[in-house]
Amino acid sequence: MTATFPTERMLDYQVCTLPPASLAPHVEHWLNAGDGTARHIACANPHSIEVARTDAAFKYALARADMLIPDGVGIVYASKFNGGDIAERVTGFDLFQVASTLVAQRKGRMMFLGSSEDVLATIRANMARDYPDIEVKTYSPPYKPVFSDTDNAAMHEAVNGFRPDVLWVGMTAPKQEKWVEANRARLDTRVIGSIGAVFDFYAGRIQRPGKVWRDLGLEWLPRLVGEPKRLWRRMVVSAPLFVGAVVADRFRRK
Repeated sequence: MTATFPTERMLDYQVCTLPPASLAPHVEHWLNAGDGTARHIACANPHSIEVARTDAAFKYALARADMLIPDGVGIVYASKFNGGDIAERVTGFDLFQVASTLVAQRKGRMMFLGSSEDVLATIRANMARDYPDIEVKTYSPPYKPVFSDTDNAAMHEAVNGFRPDVLWVGMTAPKQEKWVEANRARLDTRVIGSIGAVFDFYAGRIQRPGKVWRDLGLEWLPRLVGEPKRLWRRMVVSAPLFVGAVVADRFRRK
């Protein structure tokens, strides 16, 4: 569909240029649409863009997302390098807060699909504390690389039986984005957000770096120190490749 919000070309993708505070009207529009179409909001960062370069299904899912938010300081720097309009990061947690406020105002429903039962139990407790006006449902799918038809049917049934206004999918990238793209036509919901890391942040399993680090654009540094095995490839491999691709793309366009 044609975007009704400003976007900027970032390599093969159109990335939303709005700051977090300006997302609400667009998310609310989709919540009110009621046209049977589930809108997918996904996160773009240097690592995801590099992974998608060699994963056709992931690339397709990102390109098909209704909104790609600039969830990575590398995206902001690349935009500045190209004279673009992306002035700040929009994280998955920013999206979660915007959408939760909107759903609370309408006393609506929200579902969390993914992660473990322990994490989901904490999320349910935290949502009851922070957003008591939201009806919440959770579902923990089996932990496996590829879901069977039976697995997918069970997830469809769980979502469609609840009909959430917003469905959060937390299966880690690129699995979550590919699953959403392959299944969203069968899901009775209005907005889907692929925000895997937010499940652990909101449940307190991973501490989000403080505001000082976020304001400096260095949120990745404490996370890298705390989770080097999981995150080193993003910084050592994906980030330089992304920078090279952005520079090469700029000279090609000139």
